[in-house]
Amino acid sequence: DSAALFGCAVTTGFGVVENNAKLKPGESVVVFGAGGIGLNIIQAANLISAWPIIALDRYNSRLKLAKQIGASHCINSSQDDAEKAIQKVLCGQELDVFIDNTGIPSIIELGYKLTNQKGRIVLVGIPRKGNNINIHSLPLHFGKQLIGSHGGEILPEYDIPRYLKLEQQSKLQLKQLVSAHYPLEKINSALSAMRNGATAGRVMIRF
Repeated sequence: DSAALFGCAVTTGFGVVENNAKLKPGESVVVFGAGGIGLNIIQAANLISAWPIIALDRYNSRLKLAKQIGASHCINSSQDDAEKAIQKVLCGQELDVFIDNTGIPSIIELGYKLTNQKGRIVLVGIPRKGNNINIHSLPLHFGKQLIGSHGGEILPEYDIPRYLKLEQQSKLQLKQLVSAHYPLEKINSALSAMRNGATAGRVMIRF
């Protein structure tokens, strides 16, 4: 089960934090979308002592798991006003890093609005073709960054052994990320469970 997670969820999540966001200890981060990749982004942010680590998702089951693996604050975006809730956590401070896993233009625009002058907005989710974002580009000339991630830009032969060392030292929580197992003939049920929030983490298919 753990090895399967290194195919994307762990590697992309950690790569986003290390290579795209270049998150530093003490920096604030919002992770919008706490699915398989988002949960590992939260883990990686927690390992380097980012603060606060704010997780947002539509499902409480995912937020509960996010809290267990390192989120300092959790916000249900289907119940609360995301912008107001994030600002409340920040207590008047501007945000350092906003990571979007949804690919929803309005959420990307929210991240662009909330981050500070040197803030980084990392796009993991991809909007559908034609669903364009609307931003004023001037801040990009003065230090703000809008970054598209491609699998966290990891080098598998170098990075996976590093992450495996962390697991061997019990610094990675991977067993908690596997929420269910399904036989191959029930793969459609597995996909539905992921889509409707019935499972919080990753689902394993048994061949």
